[in-house]
Amino acid sequence: MVKQSIFGRIAQLAKANINALLDQAEDPQKMLDQMVRDYSNNIAEAESAVAQTIGNLRMLQADYSEDIKNAQDWGNKALAASRKADEYRATGNPADAVKFDNLAKVAIQRQMSAENQAKAAEPNIASQSEVVDKLKSGLDQMKGKLNELTSKRNELIARSKTVAAQTQVHDALKSIDIMDPTSEVGRFEEKIRREEAKVLGQQELAASSLDAQFNQLEDLGEQTEIEARLAALKSGGSKAAIGAGATAPADDTVDEADFDKL
Repeated sequence: MVKQSIFGRIAQLAKANINALLDQAEDPQKMLDQMVRDYSNNIAEAESAVAQTIGNLRMLQADYSEDIKNAQDWGNKALAASRKADEYRATGNPADAVKFDNLAKVAIQRQMSAENQAKAAEPNIASQSEVVDKLKSGLDQMKGKLNELTSKRNELIARSKTVAAQTQVHDALKSIDIMDPTSEVGRFEEKIRREEAKVLGQQELAASSLDAQFNQLEDLGEQTEIEARLAALKSGGSKAAIGAGATAPADDTVDEADFDKL
């Protein structure tokens, strides 16, 4: 069960498509940071499990080697006991010969037991060795993905900082672009133009009022001239004196028919 979970984690992480995950992310940098942390934690867990699996394999291999050694040792003891029994038998001592033959049989029995144990362990050792190889390969893939993620994160952070710097520079340049009507200078210039237009309007209004005042003065001067000449006629002059005379009401109306009565 532990092996299956390790295999599943390794397979999932090793086959992960980083670019596809980034396309689905709202904030790729935060997602990458989280993925780096998850990968690192999973790698640490996998390494611990793989280390335990490797340790178990090494114990099996040590037991196997011990069984092989015991089988060889018991084989040597069986051979030695058999030879000793033959020596006693050759010297006419059948009792000791039987004794050492029995010892040889015991040694052979233990040799066979050790061989059987070693033989039984071989499939398990082969299976565990295959598991360890796959786990090591999976760990290498996970570490490769972690390096890829780390590089991608660093690249993204660098690009993000570059974009932020470019935006800041662009905004700074735009704020002082006198040709851009939306810039600070452009808005200030527009404000000044409105103030200038207001002043021009006030000046035009003031000029119109001054012209009207001069026109009133001209009308007053003409009426004064008329009154002066009338006064000169009344005083017996043949011509009206220019620039002299008293002021009379200027609003008396004259009927043109009155001139025919003269």
